Amino acid sequence: MTRTETHQAISAVWRIEQAKLVASLARMLRDISQAEELAQDALVAALERWPETGIPDNPGAWLMATAKRRAIDRIRHRKLADEKHAEIGYISDLDQDSVVDALEARLDDDIGDDLLKLVFTACHPILSAEARVALTLRLIGGLSTGEIARAFFVPEPTVAQRIVRAKRTLADANVPYEVPRGEDRAKRLASVIEVIYLIFNEGYSATAGEDWIRPQLADEAVRLGRILAGLAPNEPDVHGLVALMEIQASRFAARVGPNGEPVLLMDQNRARWDHLLIRRGLAALARAEALGPRGTYTLQAAIAACHARAPTAAQTDWGRIASLYAELARIAPSPVVELNRAVAVAMAEGPAAGLALVESLANEPVLATSHLLPGVRADLLMKLGRLAEAQADFERAAALTRNMRERQLLLERAATCAKDIAV
Repeated sequence: MTRTETHQAISAVWRIEQAKLVASLARMLRDISQAEELAQDALVAALERWPETGIPDNPGAWLMATAKRRAIDRIRHRKLADEKHAEIGYISDLDQDSVVDALEARLDDDIGDDLLKLVFTACHPILSAEARVALTLRLIGGLSTGEIARAFFVPEPTVAQRIVRAKRTLADANVPYEVPRGEDRAKRLASVIEVIYLIFNEGYSATAGEDWIRPQLADEAVRLGRILAGLAPNEPDVHGLVALMEIQASRFAARVGPNGEPVLLMDQNRARWDHLLIRRGLAALARAEALGPRGTYTLQAAIAACHARAPTAAQTDWGRIASLYAELARIAPSPVVELNRAVAVAMAEGPAAGLALVESLANEPVLATSHLLPGVRADLLMKLGRLAEAQADFERAAALTRNMRERQLLLERAATCAKDIAV
């Protein structure tokens, strides 16, 4: 294996093992910053040694043992905490390998708990949404600061500052490294799900930049969701989120054309949808519905499932989709939900019925600076033959969006209206 191939293999191993390393080290040290630092030290050691010695048979165990040895050394020399002295006070009487083995025997059985603690800590509500996203992608996803910055179109120093401040905030607030219980757990779980959902949404429909979708970012959210589902198997909202992401992600290959241009849902080639992801998503949806009442993510997954089950766009059950959006609006009222319901009503009952609902949202502050409202209104006006109004709204929507691909699509539709008016 060449040095380049070895480094690629190390990178792949790191993405898989990094969160486990940080989780176990954080349990030992009670300090996320130090845990991440020692995990990085283990990675550096692998980059230095594996090109010469070859990749170990169990690379994850090698990284874990290396990181824990360094953690033990740090505990011994810096005397960070009295309870750690009690835990490893016999270190002078045993060789370090024996101590590592003893710790691994005790800690590795709880790796799932350690990961769950890390997820809950990274997504603590005390942090801003931006900080939670950055810290989660860093600690759980293993993304570099540069990768996170590129994903959200912000300067790398900004992301670095968010991560540093997030760690400091957690430390200053003395946030316990634990899985919360009772009501606090429910609140914190909602924060965890929200973070993963935000990451997926940015991948599914990029808010800015030159790409219509960001599959790598969405894939990372799906991976995080699957981890969370394994760690919290009896939480219906978790499975609802996974179902939603799996089904939505199944469309990626059909959502863009040969040159990266957007392909709208009704125009997509459904043969290009990933039917394995659809099956997985439908299974997760069934599990979510079996575990408890349908929450917001489960309802959104049920809406996505209506599209996934339709062999063709014409066979979509828009009446059911409108009903599901009405149910979603009852438990989570939102102008965006109402706008989506208007689209479903338009498809089920005609564009005039949908437009009436859209017009009722005209003064909603949440939608005032969004391209969504004029974009939907333009589409319905176009279907009703009110082309001049449709052209104006398409142009307004294009001016409001920050995504270059979406802007181009909206301007093309405005141009179509203008052409038809001229005819």
